[in-house]
Amino acid sequence: MNSDQNHSPSRIGLFTAVSIVVANMVGTGVFTSLGFQAVDIKSGFALLCLWIVGGVFALCGALSYGELGAVMPRSGGEYHYLSKIYHPALGFLSGWVSVTVGFAAPIALAAILFGSYSSCVFLENCTEADGLKKAIALVVAIGISLIHTRNLKVGSSFQDVFTALKVLLIVVFIACGFFLGQPQDISFLPTPTDSQLIFSSPFAISLVYVTYSYSGWNAAIYLASELEQPEKNLPRALLGGTAIVMVLYILLNFIFLHTTPISALEGQPEVGYIAANYIFGNIGGKIMGLLISLGLLSTISSMVWAGPRVTQVIGEDIPFFKLLAQKNASGIPYYAILLQLAIVLVMVITSTFETVTTYLQFTLILSSFMTVLGLFIHRIKNPDVPRPYKTWGYPVTPLIFLGVSLWIMIFVFQGKPWASLAGLATIALGLPIYFLAAKNQLASSDSEP
Repeated sequence: MNSDQNHSPSRIGLFTAVSIVVANMVGTGVFTSLGFQAVDIKSGFALLCLWIVGGVFALCGALSYGELGAVMPRSGGEYHYLSKIYHPALGFLSGWVSVTVGFAAPIALAAILFGSYSSCVFLENCTEADGLKKAIALVVAIGISLIHTRNLKVGSSFQDVFTALKVLLIVVFIACGFFLGQPQDISFLPTPTDSQLIFSSPFAISLVYVTYSYSGWNAAIYLASELEQPEKNLPRALLGGTAIVMVLYILLNFIFLHTTPISALEGQPEVGYIAANYIFGNIGGKIMGLLISLGLLSTISSMVWAGPRVTQVIGEDIPFFKLLAQKNASGIPYYAILLQLAIVLVMVITSTFETVTTYLQFTLILSSFMTVLGLFIHRIKNPDVPRPYKTWGYPVTPLIFLGVSLWIMIFVFQGKPWASLAGLATIALGLPIYFLAAKNQLASSDSEP
């Protein structure tokens, strides 16, 4: 790859790649989950430890994916890695989940949430405006999808601006919490009882939901082929984006606890609203609603951008799906974006995204688990392959990720066995489609002279 190509305006720079990771990670989870953690955990130190441990878990994943992305710098994410490391069938099953529901369900959920938060900012009574919320969700999903069909420069600019706005608003919120908030009677220094709390069942249960708030740390891998110098910039984007979000999450939760009585947070899903009201008074809720609304736009944009690249790569590899690999004049996978948009619109209209999001949890963790496990297999099978970036802390860091992932999968399966089985059934549905496509490919190759 020559330098002109690396620095072409039709490729994604490091800043945009980091933006995609940050935007994908920071959704609504960090603004809502602390209230449920505070029901059984009253220690400021233990509560912040949750977000530190979750961040370390995400960083271990990012470190591991960074090596795979550097040695196999092609778009497609887990589909590409699992196909190369294990078997194309396994890669296809991972890609099948991504194409059908993996990106569409979170986009639909984020679009509906955007409709809810934005209507509450501008309307006096927003509790009964379900039709308006859905209408806003549809307009946002269609609008952002159309923006990403233009060209990479337009998509990059949109992503950069709204992610920068999101981060700026969070930083301003944190700063206001420090200077305007009334400090509460809570200590963030460790106490003798904190070690018991950290190894307790409530801490473990809370950690599951914290790791969900950190999901999205792998977002840049889906666009690897379009990055400038992917061997260098992909690991940097994964690590840089994850580290930024980890710092923001720890500081945000510190501000929530620093400015708001823990009794007011217990069991409450609207932690961000409550803290904003304590910091800014009556207008606090609207400020928080605006912050979350703008943040959700960049989240939707990052997933609209990343998802079709998995579909595109599947179309490039399997002739049966070649239509989905076709690009428009600007090099954008146009049909892949339209397919994803169609699935999103169906989910928004039928309100099936919440059910799908619930049972996706197990399958997405399983996909990441198999990918990081593949790092060990790839090193064993290909000891002489040049590795532009090697996982820092190997083998400890990937083992930490695998251990926590396995624990989460066991917990999720025990807590939601039917939802987990439904997720596995969704994966299994992809098998006959894969073999049909593979059979078609084989028949086509046999008929060629």
